[in-house]
Amino acid sequence: MNENNKDVKNKDVKQEVFEWIKSILLAIVIAVLIKSFVFNTTYVLGNSMYPTLYERDRLFANKIPLYFSGPSRGEIVVLKAPDSNNKDYIKRVIGVEGDTVAIIDGQVYLNGKLLKEDYIEEGSYTQVYGDNYWEVPEGYVFVLGDNREEGASKDSRYFGCVPVDSIKGITSFRYFPFNNRFGKIE
Repeated sequence: MNENNKDVKNKDVKQEVFEWIKSILLAIVIAVLIKSFVFNTTYVLGNSMYPTLYERDRLFANKIPLYFSGPSRGEIVVLKAPDSNNKDYIKRVIGVEGDTVAIIDGQVYLNGKLLKEDYIEEGSYTQVYGDNYWEVPEGYVFVLGDNREEGASKDSRYFGCVPVDSIKGITSFRYFPFNNRFGKIE
């Protein structure tokens, strides 16, 4: 093999290595951008959203709706825990800004009307821990866990309304486990 062929081969190898490095770096940048601005994954710890979500369910949390409209009533959201710096909670939005929420005799009332909650277990009694009436201010939401057993969910009954900007994403799809619960979350 002559000297020119070695130089060409070394140049080709270096160029191929450089192309691989560029591709890997581009993939990492794209992954970070998607995770930061489009969607994230989350994992359920605890039973505060039972029977809708089970412990160890894995979910996608979509961030895109938060850039345009914020969460809507009934949506399940991932939010920074108001009572902890390094925790997230998964809760259902019950009231949005301008709404009033009252819990009377174990029933949730939204804007003076009994809220139909098909997602909780039949016969559930929603406890209160102090206040039983909330007015949701601008830029805030009122959230509850679907599990209404006493002490099962730390939510707006404990810490009040939460700022919309503490919401990290809206969950609507369970990607694990791969059984009859896989797919869209109702």
